[in-house]
Order: sequence, then C-alpha cells, then structure tokens
Amino acid sequence: MSRLQVFAKRYPWVLIAAIVGALGLLADLLGFSTLTAWGLSLFALVIASLQGYRMVRSLIQGHVGLDLLAVTAIVATVVVGEYWASLIIVVMLTGGEALEDAAAGRAERDLTALLDRTPQQAHRIDADAVIVDVPVGAVMVGERLLVRPSEIVPVDGALVSAEAQFDESSLTGESMPVERVAGELVLSGSVNGPRAVEIEATATAENSQYQRIVRLVREAAGSKAPLVRLADRYAVPFTLLAYAIAGIAWWVSGDSTRFAEVLVVATPCPLLIAAPVAFMGGMSRAARSGIVIKDAGTLERLATVKTVAFDKTGTLTHGSPEVVSVHPVGPGMTQDRLMQIIGSAEQYSSHVLATALRDQALARGLVLAQADKAREVATHGVEAELEGSTVVVGKPAFVAEHATGVVRRTLGAGEAAVYVGIDGEFAGSVVLRDRVRDEAAETLSMLRSLGVSRLVMVTGDVAETAEHIAEELGFTELHAECLPADKVTIVQSLSPHAVMMVGDGVNDAPVLAASDVGVAMGARGSTAASESADVVILLDDLHRSARAIQIGQRTIRIALESIWLGIVISVGLMVLAAFGFLPAVLGALLQEVVDLIAILGALRALRDR
Repeated sequence: MSRLQVFAKRYPWVLIAAIVGALGLLADLLGFSTLTAWGLSLFALVIASLQGYRMVRSLIQGHVGLDLLAVTAIVATVVVGEYWASLIIVVMLTGGEALEDAAAGRAERDLTALLDRTPQQAHRIDADAVIVDVPVGAVMVGERLLVRPSEIVPVDGALVSAEAQFDESSLTGESMPVERVAGELVLSGSVNGPRAVEIEATATAENSQYQRIVRLVREAAGSKAPLVRLADRYAVPFTLLAYAIAGIAWWVSGDSTRFAEVLVVATPCPLLIAAPVAFMGGMSRAARSGIVIKDAGTLERLATVKTVAFDKTGTLTHGSPEVVSVHPVGPGMTQDRLMQIIGSAEQYSSHVLATALRDQALARGLVLAQADKAREVATHGVEAELEGSTVVVGKPAFVAEHATGVVRRTLGAGEAAVYVGIDGEFAGSVVLRDRVRDEAAETLSMLRSLGVSRLVMVTGDVAETAEHIAEELGFTELHAECLPADKVTIVQSLSPHAVMMVGDGVNDAPVLAASDVGVAMGARGSTAASESADVVILLDDLHRSARAIQIGQRTIRIALESIWLGIVISVGLMVLAAFGFLPAVLGALLQEVVDLIAILGALRALRDR
C-alpha cells in the first residue's frame, strides 16, 4: 500500500477536501463560478454539520469543545459568500488530526524507538553444540545462547565468554561501550560489540530488563490523560472573547462580513494541538534521559511536586552493604558459626541486607543449612527452624521479643547491625556498612532549587542507622523503623501536595502506588516497585528523580507558552480583522501559520535548555 493510500485511508476527509478544492478551482477557470460557489459552500456546510454533531456528543460527555468557533466560522463565511475561506477552514479542521499526528510522531520518536528494537529471535546452543534459532519467548533460564557481533542481547544473562563489550545506551543513556567479564550480568537490549559471545540466560524474555522497559513504554505512548483538560481550561474564555470581538466588529461597521473575518482567525487549533505535542515531547525527552514516565498525567503532577520522600537503602544509599565486623556472643559461638546461621536464615528473606549476609557466608566457604520452617516478618527480620534450633535474625527490637540479653551496638555513619537470637538467647550481631550515593547531596540541592519545600526520609531501618544518613545529607525530617503500611500513612499525611516518593524495593511498592507520584529506581529495583510506580528510572542514578521534576515543569511551561502564543497571535489577528485589514481568505491562511508556530513552540519540549 502506497503512502498516499495509507494517508487517504486514515484521513479521508482531507483528501476529499483537496479534491473538492481542485474541482472548484477548475470550475472557476472554466467560467463556472456559480457552480464553484454552490459546490464549496455545500461541502463546507456538510463538514460543519458533522463537526457540530461531534461537538454536541462531546458536550453531552462533559467536555467543553472549541469546535463551536470553527463551525460558526464555516457557516458565517458561507453566508457572506467567502466560500474559499470556508474551504480553508474545512482543510484546517479535517487536517488538524493529521498535523497533530505528524507533530506527535516527531515528539514521541525517542519514546517509541525502543519498541522497534525489541529482540525477536535468539541463537540457542544445544547439548551437541549445534546452534538453533528459536523465538526469544522460548528461551528458558539456564540455556546457553550465542550473541553475534552487533546483535541485540535477547534476554538477561551471565556472560560465559571471557570478556566482551556492550553498548547499553538504549537502557542507561551511557554512550560509551561497557566492558563485561565472565560471570557478569548482561542486560537484554544491550548491543554486542565486534566479537561473538556466549551468555547463559538468567531470566526469560518476559522477565528480562528490556521487555520490562518495552511494557512501560507502551503504557506511556498510549497515554492521553491530561491533554483535553489543558485545552478545555481555555476553551470557554477564548470562545467568548472571539464572539465578543466579532460581534462588536459587526455592530460598529454594520458589515456582516467582519463577523466572518474575525471568526476565521479565531479557529482554535493551537489550543487543541500544542498541548498534546508538548506532553509527548516531554515524555520522549525523559525516555532519552533514562526516565520512563508511564502516562501523560504524571507530567502534570511532576510539575506541581512540593514534597519529596525518600526510602534509604538502595535509594539514598547504594543498596549494596558490606559486612564490616562479626561479633559472636556466648560459649562455643565463633564468627564462622554465627555467619553460617545468619546466612542460612537469610535465604528466606528478600531484604537487601539478607543478600549481603548470604554472600558473606558463602565467601567464607560455609555450607548453608535448609530450614525446616521459616517466615519473614516484613522490615523486621526472619524466624526459622534450623537444625533443631529456633533462630531469629533481624532488628534488635524484633530479636529482643524472642531472646534475652540483646545488646545493641554503637554504630558509625552509614552502618547497620543485624542481631541474632538462638533458642531464646542472644547469640551475637553483625555490622554492615552501606555508602551514601555520591549524587545524593546534589539531588537534594537540585530539588530545593526546583521549588521542593519539604524533603523527608521514610525508611524501615532502625533509627540509629537512619539518623546518621539523615544528618549527613541534611534531612530535617526522618521517619524510621516503618512498616510498609506505616510508609503509606506517613506519605499520605505529608503536605504540601503533590507528594513524590522515591524507592526501589518490594516493600516500597505500596507507598509508591499510594503517593501522588511514585518513582522507582528500576535499574536494580524490584519488578513490583517498577509496576507500582508512575516513573521508572532506568539508570542507577538518583539524580534522575530531580531531573523528572525538571522535565515535568518545563513541559507544562512549554505547553502553556505554546497555547498562549497561539492565543495572543490569534487575538492580534482578530483585532486586525475587526478593523477590516484581513480578508477572510488571507485570515484563514494566516491561521494555518499560527498553528505551525504553536506546534514548533510545543516541540521545544524535546530539547534541553
């Protein structure tokens, strides 16, 4: 199917209007001016009737439309005999959707580029070392795959080859190739370097990083939420102003043509097109920065954020704590024995500290035991039956509920302690340290410069650990030892609104969903957090949370500037038409220029300052 056929199928009235105009011009040249006048006028009135029907349906559904001006302008120009002006308005109305789609297509190009690169096929290496091409959805965890030079990695996997280079720019925004060595994780969506490499799949296609991003982008690209509201906000006053100027011009001049000439330049396409283009441009710009904004409504809320709450572990800190010291208590309890017990119990926890403790136990060459029974108490710790003993691992207050003699340790900056009770007796503690992110202080400073008046830390960690981080970063408000439900209650009580919550873990999913704007650090965060959030940051970079607010503010400002630019120019043209300086046909053509100016202004949302 040719481009013309595609265009005609999608925008039939534009093609019909062009044909009617060409036939009218031909009739004029052949001396059939009366036929041209009747033909163009009749066609314009048909379009006005269809547009009027749509307008009434929109009003019934509660949307104040701007189409009334265009319909009135068509009817008025037909009545006063300006049928060529009527045709231009018809082309503008019927072609408005095509113009908007073209501008929005340019605006969302970066947002949808990911969709075009989705891996479709993988090269599986079977047991006989034979390479078999399979659909990417058929790849199972543990299978070996060949990735040829310059191919997209189909699923998340561990590198089997000794070393390799990958272009991760579509995932992280980092333009320089990234070096990986055997055993390191390679993310789907990365582009392999100049040599063929082997990976071992660590996730199915559905659960791989790239496919998660694609799902988020599809949601974002399909969002239209606030655009009608933004145009409707100006619909009634603009319509009333246009009618007032047109009516006064007619009354003062005594010429009904003035009424039609004013309404011709009052058609509202800048209001209808500028906002959608700006919003799509802002979302596309965010995607290029490694920030997926799931829906256009989030951009509006980002622009009004005045309070930001942060989780601590994995958000303000790197989320990769290291064991600093091990302190066994009691006869026969050694460091290795204590680490073996802790590592065995923490196999049943999803907390970031649990991973560090298990890794430390394995690094010591210890064999972890399987529990007969185990349960995790969210944000508090783990209780398990190990080798005939009841083991409790977690926060001091939690362990103290099950064991006597718990002694709290004095902690330094960035340190956290995990306590252990065995069969009702305190058995020791382990101290871990998690570094504050290098960009954390700069992020808080940027948020203040963007007008955020309240910064809060909301964490499940013990108060002693959280206080060190809060003091280091300059937080004046801290809520520590919070359960997931506590976080929701605290964030919902914060003011001024709108409130943004930044987190990364499974325990953050409820509060991210409950906040006005939930931001998930999705580079290493959980799927639950990413799916609950309104904004997902694809890079392991806290600074992007402030960047999201900046993009939201700039997008709204550009949308409003573009709308007001169109309004101001239209009002200026209306005044000129009211004094008789703009014939109807020239006014209709100038209105098309106004549309283009508004669209070009809205496309500024694609660019940085």
